[in-house]
Amino acid sequence: MATLHINTAAPKCRINRNIYGHFSEHLGRCIYEGVFVGENSPIPNVAGMRSDVVEALRRIRVPVLRWPGGCFADEYHWMDGIGPKESRKKMINTHWGGVVEDNSFGTHEFMELCRQIGCEPYINGNVGSGTIREMSEWVEYMTFDGVSPMAALRTENGHPEAWKVKYFGVGNENWGCGGNMRPEYYADEYRRYQTYVRNYGDNKIFRIACGPSVDDYAWTDGVMRVAGKYADAITLHYYTVPGSEWEHKGSATNFTREEYYRTLRKALRMEELVQNHLEIMNRYDPDHRVGLIVDEWGTWFDVEPGTNPVFLY
Repeated sequence: MATLHINTAAPKCRINRNIYGHFSEHLGRCIYEGVFVGENSPIPNVAGMRSDVVEALRRIRVPVLRWPGGCFADEYHWMDGIGPKESRKKMINTHWGGVVEDNSFGTHEFMELCRQIGCEPYINGNVGSGTIREMSEWVEYMTFDGVSPMAALRTENGHPEAWKVKYFGVGNENWGCGGNMRPEYYADEYRRYQTYVRNYGDNKIFRIACGPSVDDYAWTDGVMRVAGKYADAITLHYYTVPGSEWEHKGSATNFTREEYYRTLRKALRMEELVQNHLEIMNRYDPDHRVGLIVDEWGTWFDVEPGTNPVFLY
């Protein structure tokens, strides 16, 4: 008979609560009907947020929630999602189904969702199709507590107090859906954009750069070499799907036993990817200051003292 001995007096590492973080994107029913039904819905809600979903998320103590994407982040223009809902600009969600997005769930609604859940907001800015001014003004709109055009606009829209935003992603998957950029080009863009993601008052932002896709070690090298000292973390994107390619990822609910175990087996590759990317990162960051975020939902845990914080999604 196997015996398991647990020595609580000799811990190896400290697990940060953010390992249980979550990710929200305008994909399918994740936002609309999923968490947001609107104030006039017959479904019980508080400020449009489904009470049953909020209660479930509160019970599992979600620590941090990322929004608005994902691929959607690099086609999202935040000013379309503020002000009276009836006058908000509609858009086509080109990444997920070509559906009409009415922008009734925007910045105020996301911050209200985080308030109800009791979690930290993680905002993902638009580098792929957005501007530096747009990103800079979004940060000002959310976090500046004083006299400014964006603070005045926030007050006009019903929220005079500034919010706290700790985590901010400067672009997402910019090697693909976020602009099909080369690593050095993105790194230069990241350096420009992050300059204007400012800290206002006592709100200190943790700036996150787009990291590689799977084993694209050239991307990690290029971004760290050009922009590593300007980032607090970079993201690693890896999806454990049973197919050999993303286009053949299979069904989420209808799969064979063999496909299930193949998915678990492919998940074991994560240790290899994390270690290899960290090795590259540490060439440019010998003090292990920059964290590695494993996409796609968003969190971290602290590993051995003196090593990089690793964030898991």
